[in-house]
Amino acid sequence: MEEMRLPVLLLSAGLLVGAAAFGVGQLQAPRAASAHATAPAAAPVSPVPETAPAKEHAEPETPAPATPEPTASPVEASPVVTPVPAPAALPARASIPGIRHEYQRLNNCGPVTIGMALSRWGSAVNQYDIAPRLKPSSGDVNVSPEELADYARSQGMDVHLARGGDRTLLRRLLAAGFPVIVETWFVTPDSGGMGHYRLLTGYDDAAMRFSALDSYLGPLRMDYVGFDRLWRSFGRTYLVVSAPEKTAQVRELLGFRADPLAAKQENLRVAQAEANRLGDAISFLNLGQARLELGDARGAVRAFDQAFAAPADRSLDPTRPSWVQGGLPWRTLWYSFGPLEAYMRTGRPADVLRLAGAVLRSVPTHEEAHYWRGRALSALGREAEARVAFRESLRLRPGFAAARVALTALN
Repeated sequence: MEEMRLPVLLLSAGLLVGAAAFGVGQLQAPRAASAHATAPAAAPVSPVPETAPAKEHAEPETPAPATPEPTASPVEASPVVTPVPAPAALPARASIPGIRHEYQRLNNCGPVTIGMALSRWGSAVNQYDIAPRLKPSSGDVNVSPEELADYARSQGMDVHLARGGDRTLLRRLLAAGFPVIVETWFVTPDSGGMGHYRLLTGYDDAAMRFSALDSYLGPLRMDYVGFDRLWRSFGRTYLVVSAPEKTAQVRELLGFRADPLAAKQENLRVAQAEANRLGDAISFLNLGQARLELGDARGAVRAFDQAFAAPADRSLDPTRPSWVQGGLPWRTLWYSFGPLEAYMRTGRPADVLRLAGAVLRSVPTHEEAHYWRGRALSALGREAEARVAFRESLRLRPGFAAARVALTALN
């Protein structure tokens, strides 16, 4: 996710920086890229023990179900409720030292952030090594979490990528010495919101904030509530990169989330509760994705339709191009393809063609939008045009496996 219209560096995850970012508090002065040495293979974490167990702050991301607000459409109750065990006591503060910070070049947020995470385990790769692998097209505005995970695995690392994290999980991982890549929204008044990756490296419960390394802003602190507001825009996606010998420890820290099905069920429970309580576009977007991941395409479509129709949160998207309808920030479909997948699964290719076309009008080099356009054209019987769309997707990203499979199926 990377883009930039201003004469400033584009935040590579797709996020323009330059103005105040919601949830960012007490920014530290940026440090030079060489300020941190490459982390040793087993750099120790620096927890600060409590004299008594730290009080757990209420988790805004896991609210109890409440009565829907009048403007929100009712949301079905979940048939599955996964019990969440009480978290173990954690230190009041923790910080992971020695991670190498690097400032990004144009559109390199994704490559830089995965490189910083790898440095925790002794890697010296930087954006100049990584970007050619992740961004074969200079116009690529979206390096997905899956692409970051695949790259880390190619470097011999173990990876856990999932949606539906929460503050307690982040603190547990950080206290044990595991930095966490998070996918967040970033807002500027003149350009609207975009996606952006950050690497969490610590927390402080007394100050109620996380410490993070940002490829554009440098080291910074983000207050818990403001951070969650930006994080939930991407379904609270998190990515943990670790050395293979740490796999068992990571699974233990994940708890029930180490089971993909249990994690998805809990994600659905939280998404439903938030949609009932908030009734905003982002909560319905997350609900649709949570349903889709559990195989409920029709339920996902109902939620996605509500997301497009819900009231807008203008603070997440100060500039709204005329083609956007409903409350989703206008760059949402640069990064989130759940609506397109759900509409295809339920026989609505015309909607996919319309939405993919809207993305391509603003970003003609968006390979995923070309792919989904091809899928819709193929379903509509326009196979010659579909082949053109798939070939363009592959020209932009030669390793795009889904586009290759779709094109082969037409030949």
